[in-house]
Formats: sequence, C-alpha cells, structure tokens
Amino acid sequence: MDPSPLFSDAYQPREIAKRVASMGVTKAHADALTLLVLGVLAGAFIALGGFFYTVVITDSTLGLGVTRLLGGLAFSLGLVLVVVGGAELFTGNNLLAMAWASGQISTRALLRNWGLVYVGNVIGALGTALLVVWADSGLLGGGAVGETARGIAVAKAELGLLPAFARGMLCNVLVCLAVWLAMGGHSVTDKILAITLPIAAFVAMGFEHSIANWFFLPLGMALDAQGQVSLAGAATNLLVVTLGNIVGGTLLVAGVYWLAYLRPALHPNGNDKPPPSPPSLK
Repeated sequence: MDPSPLFSDAYQPREIAKRVASMGVTKAHADALTLLVLGVLAGAFIALGGFFYTVVITDSTLGLGVTRLLGGLAFSLGLVLVVVGGAELFTGNNLLAMAWASGQISTRALLRNWGLVYVGNVIGALGTALLVVWADSGLLGGGAVGETARGIAVAKAELGLLPAFARGMLCNVLVCLAVWLAMGGHSVTDKILAITLPIAAFVAMGFEHSIANWFFLPLGMALDAQGQVSLAGAATNLLVVTLGNIVGGTLLVAGVYWLAYLRPALHPNGNDKPPPSPPSLK
C-alpha cells in the first residue's frame, strides 16, 4: 500500500516542474469572472500581510535585521492565504511562463490571465487600503503606525529606476520560489513552511513587490498630510517594479526550471522516457 500523502516526502523538482506547467494550463483556461474574483482576493490577502508587516515593525527597538525579519514573517501571511486559501496572484502566476514555453498555452491565454489577475489584485489591494483608512488603523500606537505607513510610501516613491527594477526582479525570484516550494508539499503545514522563509527573506532584504505596493503607496498617500509622497514617483515605482517582477519570475525562475526539466530536447519522443539506446555494434 502506498504511504499516506501526509507522510510522503515532498515532490521532487522534476515532478514540481510538471505540476507547475499543468497548473499553468488550468489557470490559463479559467473563466474571466473566476480569475477576477480570485485576483481581488489575492490583492486583499497581500494587503493584509502588508499592513500586518507595518504594525509589527512600528516602534521596534530590536535592530534592523531582527525587526525586518519579524516583519517579513508577518508579511508572509499574505502568500499563505493566497496559496492555502486559494486565490490568484499576478506575481506567482508569472510561473505560467513554463506552460507557455512548453507550447501548452498560447501567448494570448498567458496575457489574458496576467491581465485579469493583475486588475483583480489592484482592486483588492486598493479596497483593503481604503478599509484600513476608514478603520482609522493608522492611529494605532498613538499614530505611530500611520507614520510608519507614510514613511514606507515615501521611500518607495523616491526609489530610483534601476534599484526599483532590480528589487522587483529579486522579489519575484523569491515569491515564485515560494510558490514552487509550496507545490512540492503535500500538507497545509508543508506549504506554510515552504512559503514563510522566502517571503520573509524578500521583505527583510527590502525587495519590491508590485501588488504589495498597490497597497503601501495608496495607503501612505492617504495618510500623507504633508504631501511628501510623490504621485509621479508612486506611479513610476508601480510600473518599474511590475516589469521587474515579470522578468524575475518568468526568466529567472520559470525559464531556468523549464530549461532544466521541460525543454523538448529532454523528451524527443514526446514522453518522459529517455530515447532508446542505439543498437549494439558488437
């Protein structure tokens, strides 16, 4: 009898690659309303993780590294909710590039998924920012949480083009690796453990996540009575970080794993078996 999946080892990388490609086909052909609704959920989930991060780092006296690590662990709530709760996140869906590279989905289907999910994510992130403002949550800690949120937005809006692009790339390398590792697990516990450290790492190291920034920047602007958050800077950040996220997720994770495990030269017969050995010359 096969062992229970609960006690089975994780899927091996080659199996994960096949599962990710198969998942990409399913996601690419999902109906538009489902993608949009699950996109809104994912945007809200990431925003909740972002606000959790904001609260955790406020007034911390633990030092830079420890404070950002704890904040990153708090932020990982967002992707845990996305993966375990079931939602569609644009950055994670950059892994659909594996199915596209394998010829299993069309360019149109890929871009349709990304477009619908991105719009849904933005709606969810903006809606959550609005609810946080209505709830006067910035007043937590005598207004310290609001000051932290404003400071985060100012820093993001002032970030230069090259740093924003590079941080966007590095961020989505870790986000897509978190999703990749979660696809290797069997249980909810496996998935949570797989997600937590990569997400905590990208947050602690100051990398940039486009969907999270659709929460951080509007929230900071709403709380910015001094007008220090530049609208042009915020718009530039969102555009450049989104492009960086796409490059990091599609080329540096999906592309590399596709080359390693799914490229056609590995399966010239159209199946997973190696080509037959040449006849013996003896």
